[in-house]
Amino acid sequence: MNIKAFTAVILCTGFFACAQEDNTIESLETDYSHEVIIDDIEITWGMDFFEDGSFLATSKEGQLYYHKDGNTAKVAEIPNVYNRGQGGLLDVKIHPEYPQKPWIYLTHASTEGDEEGGHTALVRAEFQNGQISNMETLYKAGPNTTKGVHFGSRLEFDRDGYLYMSIGERGARDENPQDITRDGGKIYRFHEDGSIPEDNPFYNEENAKKAIYSYGHRNPQGMEIHPESGEIWVHEHGPRGGDEINIIKKGANYGWPVVSYGINYDGTELTDETSRPEMEDPYYYWVPSIAPSGMTFVTSDKYPELKGNILAGSLKFQYLEHLAIGENGVQKREKLLDKIGRIRSVKQSTDGFIYVGVEGVGIVKMLPKS
Repeated sequence: MNIKAFTAVILCTGFFACAQEDNTIESLETDYSHEVIIDDIEITWGMDFFEDGSFLATSKEGQLYYHKDGNTAKVAEIPNVYNRGQGGLLDVKIHPEYPQKPWIYLTHASTEGDEEGGHTALVRAEFQNGQISNMETLYKAGPNTTKGVHFGSRLEFDRDGYLYMSIGERGARDENPQDITRDGGKIYRFHEDGSIPEDNPFYNEENAKKAIYSYGHRNPQGMEIHPESGEIWVHEHGPRGGDEINIIKKGANYGWPVVSYGINYDGTELTDETSRPEMEDPYYYWVPSIAPSGMTFVTSDKYPELKGNILAGSLKFQYLEHLAIGENGVQKREKLLDKIGRIRSVKQSTDGFIYVGVEGVGIVKMLPKS
């Protein structure tokens, strides 16, 4: 037994387990049907819903859309978007106390800064009557680079009103994710106005990026609050193998690139370690990689067979993955909407329906089984 296999056997016990040894996925005998809601957004990177069922959606090239009562309108073209490779306009999040606090939050690859290229930024704006105003940058990672990879980025609020943002390591795996004095490969935590909580784990560390909440990440493109525990869950891209689901803990190190279940893209070994005592093990990992993007917990009674579980998009294999969760972690995997296209985003609406952003297709609503 090689080192990686032995480590997996030892560590994959208990609720906070790694992947099951059987990492197979099932196809449904009868797949879900869907209807296209918006067909003119090429890459829907993010979306979020208001209480009345209307929603905001981002397109990678920089346009923010508003959909209400069957009509879709362009709200604004976001300035300073660095639309290159994996970069562009990314996630959108509505303040949980909207409309009393009429703010929306956006992340995007931004050209702001003195260096050529871009890096991930967090902005806030007021949204009222279908229009945005008073846009301000709350955080801008740096330095810019012309690399077109690993910007992240997702947004989520926790129950205490803190805002979390993910940023990928920008293709600098040996420099950024393990260094708390550098941006990239991190989960950040903010107050709603963009100020940094003084109880963030590295707030008082000299030269540290004070907004960091956890580190050692590669490229987190899914983030969601657990509906029962209130924990922040993320999934992130591994290299060739080793995509992960992680439960975020204050000050924790998630290991990239020191530990990983993946290998280099050329097939060579990345590391012979999958775990260290001082680093957090993943809740789940995928081998082979599915290239996950977008994640939601299903709480809706419209899909009783999915309730309590996770849905995550697969860019690589072009389906929506259902991960059935039990006391000992992921119990079963299923392909939904198989071969629909590269799924970039998935979100449960306030009306209980599941909406999915599919590259080249638009935004579709997954219809419950009759």
